[in-house]
Amino acid sequence: MANRTSAASKTRVGKYELGRTLGEGSFAKVKFAKNIEAGENVAIKIVDKEKVLKHKMIGQIKREISTMKLIRHPNVIRMYEVMASKTKIYIVLEFVTGGELFNKIASRGRFKEDEARKYFQQLIHAVDYCHSRGVYHRDLKPENLLLDANGVLKVSDFGLSALPQQVGDDGLLHTTCGTPNYVAPEVINNKGYHGAKADLWSCGVILFVLMAGYLPFEHPNLMGLYKKIFKADFDCPPWFSSSAKKLIKRILDPNPLTRITVAEIIENEWFKKGYIPPRFERADASLDDVDAIFNESRDSRNLVEQCEEGSVVPATMNAFELISTSQGLNLSSLFEKQMGLIKRETRFTSKCPANEIISKIEKTAMPMGFGVKKNNYKMKLLGEKTGRKGHLAVTTEIFQVAPSLFMVELRKSEGDTLEFHKFYNNLSTGLKDIVWTTTDRGKVEEKDVIAGCAAGSSPPNDGHSQSQCAIR
Repeated sequence: MANRTSAASKTRVGKYELGRTLGEGSFAKVKFAKNIEAGENVAIKIVDKEKVLKHKMIGQIKREISTMKLIRHPNVIRMYEVMASKTKIYIVLEFVTGGELFNKIASRGRFKEDEARKYFQQLIHAVDYCHSRGVYHRDLKPENLLLDANGVLKVSDFGLSALPQQVGDDGLLHTTCGTPNYVAPEVINNKGYHGAKADLWSCGVILFVLMAGYLPFEHPNLMGLYKKIFKADFDCPPWFSSSAKKLIKRILDPNPLTRITVAEIIENEWFKKGYIPPRFERADASLDDVDAIFNESRDSRNLVEQCEEGSVVPATMNAFELISTSQGLNLSSLFEKQMGLIKRETRFTSKCPANEIISKIEKTAMPMGFGVKKNNYKMKLLGEKTGRKGHLAVTTEIFQVAPSLFMVELRKSEGDTLEFHKFYNNLSTGLKDIVWTTTDRGKVEEKDVIAGCAAGSSPPNDGHSQSQCAIR
């Protein structure tokens, strides 16, 4: 198995070797990759041109690329370059390992005020910089705030951003967009709004969530939610300091004309505590070449050197790629149960042969109302019923981390995250016979797992390991 697997080729796009899929959506997927010239890890967003054209998303993709070219800030995800073939667009991005701020809130609950302030300071500085470049994010929320290995905040996902040329003759933006719980009242009003004011409102909601552990505006009915937002109908919990309460109430002012500005926030006493503005170089960028990515006449013959499809064995995952699936160097989340944390991906390990794992997943998913499409050691499970956000689609991929140990990853590619969580809980019941975990006596230490992956050896088995269900 090991020899055959090592012979399987990986796709190379320009100077980047593609690895595992980090996430995917309706129009694109994001893959882990390595710059083979510099030895640097990156993330590459691969956009399907045909789907983009079919769904008239060219403007949004160009806007996202233009935005990221304009911005060079330590608290914003860096875009290194953009490449294109006849069928795909490859956006090369900074790779961060700390996960979403949303997941940190979901697992830990609310933050202490000093820690919340630290993240809020980084967020405000990044947003202020974006606004100075004429860029308005319009979908700020904890899910779009990532953390690097050092806990530094990085703003991501500029798919709904607005550029200066989108501002109307009245100086306002007119596209209603964003996530309902975080959106400013004037955006919902549909009478035009200032992008900076609307972004700032979202920052206020994020600060509230960081410190409270829950949303300021919630209602089961969308119209009920909008009524609360229009009136700024919320209460700060008692553990908020009085100065924090005052600042949040000035940010969450439903009247954009009297709402506090970024400049005023930076001078606020609560905000200034321990504040150290980041140092960075402002780089000029040209947007003249953005249209070229959709130009099919450009020479792309040498861009993609090898084809990943058709591999007849599971992809191998070395120690460094294994580390990339977890936050920092902590691998416990790969092998230990975490209750109550709803994520868009989950994984488990198995000592069963890869073909047996594929067969078991298929047999379990089909009675649950899911169609199955197989491509060697990758599967797509398609829900037949329409959920809150359309049909649930789940992508499954099997990786070999040692000769007798496989890691199975399931990612939500379409649909609702809560529905994915429910689906996986049901699926895990049918998979309990193939999931490999250890009892306390046979516990595998992180260093042993890494060493085993690097050396190509099996994890230790002292005879106490049991096939039990421990699903993340």
